[in-house]
Amino acid sequence: MKWTLNNFYLNVEFSDAGGALSSIKDQEGTEYLWEGDARYWSGQAPVLFPICGSLRKDEAWLLNGDRVHMPRHGIVRKKMFTCDFCNEDTLQFSIKSDEAMYDMFPYHFKLIISYRLSGKKITVRYTIINEDTREMPFFIGGHPGFKCPILPEEQFEDYQIEFENEETLEIPEPVTETGLIHINQRKPLVHRSRVLPLTHELFHEDALILDRLLSRRVRLRHRYDKRGVEIEFREFPYLILWSAANDGPFVAMEPWSGLSTCDDEDDIFEHKRGMQKAAPGELKQLEFSITVL
Repeated sequence: MKWTLNNFYLNVEFSDAGGALSSIKDQEGTEYLWEGDARYWSGQAPVLFPICGSLRKDEAWLLNGDRVHMPRHGIVRKKMFTCDFCNEDTLQFSIKSDEAMYDMFPYHFKLIISYRLSGKKITVRYTIINEDTREMPFFIGGHPGFKCPILPEEQFEDYQIEFENEETLEIPEPVTETGLIHINQRKPLVHRSRVLPLTHELFHEDALILDRLLSRRVRLRHRYDKRGVEIEFREFPYLILWSAANDGPFVAMEPWSGLSTCDDEDDIFEHKRGMQKAAPGELKQLEFSITVL
């Protein structure tokens, strides 16, 4: 089922399949969110929980000896959520762990996703509630993809990534076959610059893992007319930039609280970089925003 928030500036649609964004249009009808195309990527803006990226061989072990086993990006992105309410500016979805999810991730939890529309900004808030009797480790992240180019007469190379701060970045090498990360094998991306010009070649190997980024606000923007979107993610330590290796006409800008398993890590789930932990009964919240420029 589709749900809608709209105002003078934007018409935003959501789906209870995955509890995710499914459209961001301005009042002229211009679509900013990637619309999904299986030739490149059938997704649009999945929610990643309780992992972002991949585990080694899709499994890990908890300190108490229990096994965690799940596919890339976790266990909720293809599940049906419940819409708790939808009013003039806010929509809330929720989901509780079921038997199938518990088999992969042995914790009882509730995940709430709220979306608030204010002007040209969509604020996304994740609320994670540990309903188990044990401390619960987890990652959470967003994976919104944006059309690039936005208009059909434009080119992918007309766009660039703009950083809030001047950046010098060397990024780790992804392992394309497994989704893991060679964390200490790094290549230069930008040097003393606030701009990364876009080319499809940037993504022919895999995603760009910005694990040492100073900026907490990043834009995907046309070089000349400044059309685009901005993502702000002050509560997330990592940002992933990704497009399909077969020259996908989109760019995903993904705030993650943790990373795929790195080659210097063991297979203990609690040992992963950026791991969040919620005590029994505790509520944790993280949010980011998407603004149409």
